Amino acid sequence: MSYDKNWAKANAKDLPKMITPAPGPKSKELHLRAEKYMKGYSSQVQLFPVVFESGHGCTLTDVDGNTYIDFSSGIYVTNLGHCHPKVVEYIQKWVGKLMNCHDYTTEVKTLFLEKLASTMPGTLNGIQMYCAGTEAVEAAMRAARAATKKHEFFSFYGDFHGKTMSAVSLTEVANYTTGPRAVGHHLAPSGHCFHCYFDKKYPECNIYCVDALEKQIKMEGTDNVAGIVLEPIQGWNGSIVFPDGYIQKIRKLCDKLGILMIVDEVLTGCARTGKMYCFEHYDIIPDVVTLGKGLGNGFPCTAFVIKEEYTDVLEKISASTSYGGNPMAAAAGLASLEVIEEEDLVTKSAKLGDFILKQLTKMKENHKIIGEVRGKGCLLGMELVKDQNIKEPFIEAGNKVYQKAFSKGLAWIPAKQNLRMSPPLIMEEELAAKALEIIDESITEVEKELGY
Repeated sequence: MSYDKNWAKANAKDLPKMITPAPGPKSKELHLRAEKYMKGYSSQVQLFPVVFESGHGCTLTDVDGNTYIDFSSGIYVTNLGHCHPKVVEYIQKWVGKLMNCHDYTTEVKTLFLEKLASTMPGTLNGIQMYCAGTEAVEAAMRAARAATKKHEFFSFYGDFHGKTMSAVSLTEVANYTTGPRAVGHHLAPSGHCFHCYFDKKYPECNIYCVDALEKQIKMEGTDNVAGIVLEPIQGWNGSIVFPDGYIQKIRKLCDKLGILMIVDEVLTGCARTGKMYCFEHYDIIPDVVTLGKGLGNGFPCTAFVIKEEYTDVLEKISASTSYGGNPMAAAAGLASLEVIEEEDLVTKSAKLGDFILKQLTKMKENHKIIGEVRGKGCLLGMELVKDQNIKEPFIEAGNKVYQKAFSKGLAWIPAKQNLRMSPPLIMEEELAAKALEIIDESITEVEKELGY
């Protein structure tokens, strides 16, 4: 069972299909009704409050009958496309058989655990399951505290790890709470070369940011650091790909200081970057890995995986949850991992990503407001700037390009001046090319409006 590629190719020429200006009247009416009660919408909904009705493969259809090219995968979630037949079948089997039984073992959970462990390198084989990425991050941090008997954490400017108390304290707290970050949570400058925090140039800098991190740990920490938490590619911050050697140097620093390396693969995992896990690009093995989003292809299924030598601590942190690892989630996770393997989506992701990145690079040459294009596999992005030399972020242009492209039938992800692209890994190049045409047209229109 797989997505019908022949159908996709045959219908690519007719996509997107916009039959009414979007957001249409039904979308507006339903959103206004929901908005009376639902508060705190994401920026993408606020900028374009469409109401979706269905999804098929690489397309989404709204309640007004408009069909969009999905260039977001539900924000890095539906890696296999919407309603993949195998995922649907596996979930349907268990939704009518056994929905939940706390953390008791089920056959499907056993199969999922075995399959997930088989994808991990080294001794990464201690697994606990959750429903949300932030839960997995919090649990990984509790495990790190128990394993090291230390309590502090360092993360990086621009990281995003969730919205519960410890996880949100690993990111830019000012955006998500009115109080200070939790005690013992420290932020350090990341290896974001396009906007280097130290005004240096790679590779002449010798990855100075990691040297600065070591100094910060010694000066700001209290000799009580349990772990360094990082995204191997920053998603929320604009698909930031770090320079060669950066991740490896952090691994060496963790080993030197006796700190656990916690790699948050909630967004980057499950073939999204052209490897099964993004850390594989850098030939390192983390101590702890968090997973989510694409792991269940839309069904809430997350996990953390820890090295075998630390698994004894899981008994000490009350690692189980009410819903984590329920039969439906385990079924979704098992189906997703099987499909990635059966359809060779790691290779597919790498190939499609190369195609898109080459087209984005060509696009940059023709537009004054594109400062940088970046990505690995099917995790891509571009940053819009007011001036390519000064690199001042162009937030107004980012919002306008996002809205224009969406109105033309492209469902994707904004982040102020950063425009993020994460197509389903099953997408054919013909459809990706249509999506890129829409982006190109939208940037041209916005440049004219803004006098560029």
